Amino acid sequence: MRSALAQHWPEYLMEAWALGVFMLSAAVCTVLVEHPASPVRALVTNPHARRALIGLAMGLTAVGLIYSPWGQRSGAHLNPATTLTFLRLGKIRPWDATFYVAAQFLGGVGGLLSARLLLGDILSHPSVRYVATVPGPAGAGVAFVAEAALAGGMMLMVLCTTNSGRLTSYTGLFAGALLFLYITVEAPLSGMSINPARTAASAIPSGIWTGGWVYFTAPVLGMILAAQAYLSVLNPAPRACPKLQHGARQRCIFCGHPGGDS
Repeated sequence: MRSALAQHWPEYLMEAWALGVFMLSAAVCTVLVEHPASPVRALVTNPHARRALIGLAMGLTAVGLIYSPWGQRSGAHLNPATTLTFLRLGKIRPWDATFYVAAQFLGGVGGLLSARLLLGDILSHPSVRYVATVPGPAGAGVAFVAEAALAGGMMLMVLCTTNSGRLTSYTGLFAGALLFLYITVEAPLSGMSINPARTAASAIPSGIWTGGWVYFTAPVLGMILAAQAYLSVLNPAPRACPKLQHGARQRCIFCGHPGGDS
């Protein structure tokens, strides 16, 4: 544990930073699009169009984080379900996975607390509600199935593209596109989390834990099942590092690439 923390702490902090930025972006974008006092809300009256705007903003945020120098160094998991799935695949060491998951939770909460400092009481308005993810009118069961399916789809895409020579460099773009599609289409069913740390980041400062069990179980289950299906059907020996974008100039704590000009 001490060795992992001493050598890899920059990557852990980068994971925390990335999810913190993602949550801050989610809060600011939702306020701009959904708060009644926002000129965007007055201009865009169709709720489906507003949801698409939020989806576009979050997709672009994810793309920016994944291709950023820090994202390329940490791998931009941004999600405990992603990290735990790579652990299951043997692509990440247990202590690194432990610190990654802890960093993701801490970073997500830090991002929402930063948003509260920036936005004040606006963040708690019923139209925003700390961007909390809760099951839709169809109930927790439907939300569970939707979360598992979407998380599985995301992981299947990551494994297929990162292990394909032609598509590797586009993984981040595909991830952003899927986030846009998921938020635009699926959000009414579950709030579209597919990320335990993302849900906790909203729930801890707001106290909104409705259906919390869904978001702590379904994404992990969906991604691990998708990884198992990938191993069984498509590729029994995936070789790619557990990164959404493997930078040439950034060191890699997974494969040992030294970074720099090497």
